[in-house]
Amino acid sequence: MMEINILPFVVGAGAILFIAVFFHYVPFFLWLSAKVSGVQISLVQLFLMRIRNVPPYVIVPAMIEAHKAGLNSITRDELEAHYMAGGHVEKVVHALVSASKANIELSFQMATGIDLAGRDVFEAVQMSVNPKVIDTPPVTAVAKDGIQLIAKARVTVRANIRQLVGGAGEDTVLARVGEGIVSSIGSSENHKSVLENPDSISKLVLRKGLDAGTAFEILSIDIADIDIGRNIGASLQIDQANADKNIAQAKAEERRAMAVALEQEMKAKAEEARANVIQAEAEVPKAMADAFRSGNLGIMDYYRMKNIQADTSMRESIAQPDAEQTGHQPIGK
Repeated sequence: MMEINILPFVVGAGAILFIAVFFHYVPFFLWLSAKVSGVQISLVQLFLMRIRNVPPYVIVPAMIEAHKAGLNSITRDELEAHYMAGGHVEKVVHALVSASKANIELSFQMATGIDLAGRDVFEAVQMSVNPKVIDTPPVTAVAKDGIQLIAKARVTVRANIRQLVGGAGEDTVLARVGEGIVSSIGSSENHKSVLENPDSISKLVLRKGLDAGTAFEILSIDIADIDIGRNIGASLQIDQANADKNIAQAKAEERRAMAVALEQEMKAKAEEARANVIQAEAEVPKAMADAFRSGNLGIMDYYRMKNIQADTSMRESIAQPDAEQTGHQPIGK
């Protein structure tokens, strides 16, 4: 039986594995590309990058781009340190190249600081070259004559490279612009002056220096549209009138209730007085009987008094023929 010699297969497999491991840890073609581009880097340095878990395919292209743009001050160690700190090496190099071509002063330390602060440094450089237009949401304000105005503005801003670290963002700029628009409209005597001269709002807002402490420089504020809203002054007057009416109605109801209570009280007092009169009238016959017994009143005096009462009753009936007779009847009847 023929024996199969597996030694050549083992050697071949070992050679293939060695070549794969070698080209993984030592990117030869990347080193060759760097050499052709004029970037000085050795295979040992590329191998050490792999050991430090720094991808050479990120660092070397960035070095080539910086070298071709004339940024020879950027070193491999700085790029590795920025990558290991969690930064974006490609964006930083792109930003430095763009700033160099646009004559914008931007150092590597400032660019890496902006990147590590969480801002897109490449976008910031682009915004410095090409200003950005921000549309504000509708801003509602009321003039002194009570008319509501709804304004929309367009804010043209340019990135302030020196204020990107620690400076406020777009939301702060929009909030300040909205506050300035409200203040400008609110100080206007009437809404017609605002509609006739909308640029007065822009001038007043720009004079306030709203970009202080922000990462942007406000170049212009343009009022894109102004719409007339509700008549807030009239609505407030209507609400006040309704409130005054309700208060007056409540006070009138209170006075009516007091008048009803007073009327009931007076009726009670009248009934009490009438009862007292009836009680006093009931005492008259008793007093007359006592006068007869004591001799202070004679029979003739009694009849004269009755004649006077009858004469008085007759005169009252003649003077008021339709009135109900409520006089006292003679006792003898």
